[in-house]
Amino acid sequence: MALIEEYRQVGEQAWSWVLEHVRDDEGPWLPGSVEAGWEWAGPPADRDSLYAGVAGLAPVLGEIAETRSEPSLYDGLAGDATALRMLSPPAAPLALQRLEELSGPDGWATTFEVAGEAGRCLHDVVMGTAGVVMTAVWIGGTAGANVTAAGADALIRAAERSEAGLDWGMWSGAESRGPNYSHGTAGIASALAVAGVALDRPELVEAAVLGAQHLLAIGTLDDDGFVVPHTIPPSKREVEPVTYTWCHGPTGTSQLFAALAHAGVDDVNGIGVVELRQRCLRSVLDSGVPRRLRPGFWDNDGRCCGTAGVGDVLLDASQEAQDPILAGRLLAAARTMGDALLERAIRHDAGAFWRFVEHRQDPPLLPPGTSWMQGAAGIAAFLLRLARVVEDGLGATVVDRPDEWWAVPARLRRYASAAPITRPSGL
Repeated sequence: MALIEEYRQVGEQAWSWVLEHVRDDEGPWLPGSVEAGWEWAGPPADRDSLYAGVAGLAPVLGEIAETRSEPSLYDGLAGDATALRMLSPPAAPLALQRLEELSGPDGWATTFEVAGEAGRCLHDVVMGTAGVVMTAVWIGGTAGANVTAAGADALIRAAERSEAGLDWGMWSGAESRGPNYSHGTAGIASALAVAGVALDRPELVEAAVLGAQHLLAIGTLDDDGFVVPHTIPPSKREVEPVTYTWCHGPTGTSQLFAALAHAGVDDVNGIGVVELRQRCLRSVLDSGVPRRLRPGFWDNDGRCCGTAGVGDVLLDASQEAQDPILAGRLLAAARTMGDALLERAIRHDAGAFWRFVEHRQDPPLLPPGTSWMQGAAGIAAFLLRLARVVEDGLGATVVDRPDEWWAVPARLRRYASAAPITRPSGL
């Protein structure tokens, strides 16, 4: 395994490389990827987003604040504190109030065109209501309660009965389903579980359990693991029927069982939720990740679809594990992901970056990405966290985020002190 300092060094090099590409044309922006002529193309449409824009730099600042020594406002910790304060309470409730104003009976209408139609109300974690609910619970306060309730009610109305439980598409009436975490039932059920706890509404937790029952019915528990297909019916795209990522595989789906545990659920269909979480992670590690076993199997090292996302969830599970032997195994697996990222890093004077592979295109090597979900920023945050956990132990602070905060012990969460949900009278 790599030395602790190597994780930190490459994480800092990746951060330097990302900052090298921040531009300031009518406000800061990042190119989604760095290829010939990128600086003349101008800012992308999603310049401010968490997925691919400048908002994705904030979680990295949260990691860097652990190790910085420069104190100044414009080049150091005082500046980091300023940025984080601007991006967190008390400023955050203003965004929640705006969400409350925009909510409708079906949730929130996206401004993006999805499947040829603009203005759809999406239900998922990445683009839709489930992600809004998770964020509102995380931030808390009265506005958080109102947004959580509005979103949870919309998700309940959107649920579709299946033979085994409840199912959700990315939007109502969607012909195909990506049932795992980012765009489907696993993520939506997670949002309902944490909302049920925050609002003291057991029926939301019950809906989350029904979502998990549906996933058990369409997935497989073979070989002491648990996997759910990438797409149902099978995708017309050339993708493997089962993938192992945060977005469409058991890495992300494991977070549902952590959410159910947070909600006080012991088991689903007689299988313990703690065991189901471990089954998901066992499937990931038994799959061969992070080795690139064949074209199309493991071509991405990012947070959404690749190595950094797997490593981060393994750290969540290791810091939550009650059994020290299990915790050690999960940490060792996270270090395997970190070591792969060190091996694949491309380093030069400006820092470090990664290039993913798309085996269906010629040439297959993609331009390097800068962003939180698909590039060096997200990878940097994982490597910096990994270095801290290895150095400080499993009790190291977690820079928690809206889509995973329940998966780690509350005592370790940096933002656990954010205002809890305040339920107005009559809610």
